[in-house]
Amino acid sequence: MPKLEAGGITAYVHHPMPQDLPPISYYLAMPAGQRALLACLMIGFANGFVSAFVVLRKSALKVGTLSHALLPGIALAVLLVGLTQWSALAGAVFAAMIVGLGSIFLSRTSRLDQDTSMGILYTTAFAGGYLILTQLNVRQKLDEWLFGSIVGMADSDLWIAFGISVVAVLALTALQRPLLIYLFEPNIAASLGVPVRFLNYATFAITILVLISSLQAVGCILSVGLMVAPAATVYLLTDNARALFWGGGIIGGLGSVAAFFISYPLGWSMSSTIILVLGALFLLAYIFSPRYGLFSRRKVS
Repeated sequence: MPKLEAGGITAYVHHPMPQDLPPISYYLAMPAGQRALLACLMIGFANGFVSAFVVLRKSALKVGTLSHALLPGIALAVLLVGLTQWSALAGAVFAAMIVGLGSIFLSRTSRLDQDTSMGILYTTAFAGGYLILTQLNVRQKLDEWLFGSIVGMADSDLWIAFGISVVAVLALTALQRPLLIYLFEPNIAASLGVPVRFLNYATFAITILVLISSLQAVGCILSVGLMVAPAATVYLLTDNARALFWGGGIIGGLGSVAAFFISYPLGWSMSSTIILVLGALFLLAYIFSPRYGLFSRRKVS
């Protein structure tokens, strides 16, 4: 079980008891703590920014499917070439592409729709990936891939997340105007010469990359929450579609940082706490939003 050492005090990273932990100032003075905090801010912002596209596209369930599809690719990569940072990354990309593009192929060559095809592909692949990993005796890594381990992020993980985050935010910012036209008026977008097919593939690729960047942080199981909750919260507060991108990014980043400071002294899983905080923010918006909140709807009725 990994340990953190500071000033002669040793703390276990996974499932520690709160009384065994050094003060958070000790943790922040260590490279592991600094990496974890920076990862929370960076990955949270990038996922929150991309979540605007997911919410506007109404594709949260597809994103959840893709997030679960990452595991079998990692398992296959470990089986073929061993466990390395790059093999896991390549395997995750390969699996997401196979499930995503395979569902399109099945829907076009059979009576099934894309959602049904994707459901069959990802559950079958996920089951196969889980069996492979359990046979390879990598249980600790399996837990990290399923539920995340921000505290275990290395410098290479952070650089990969940084690169993906920058590319995703810059690309979606540059494509924002044609993307919004396409999302709200696809027929008009095509008549205006908007490259609809290119936008489809580009946003699909960006979504996969950002999912992979958050794999180490929150794992396959919880990553969909990080990519849906931030913009869904903003969606209840404003009608401005552009505000969903930056608002989602801010909520994702600040919510993840808040989870960092909440989870450490309590000894909670940081990954689960991130999703819990973002879920709580969504619940507050659902109840108290001035225009679309539960109380405001009752006043109108």
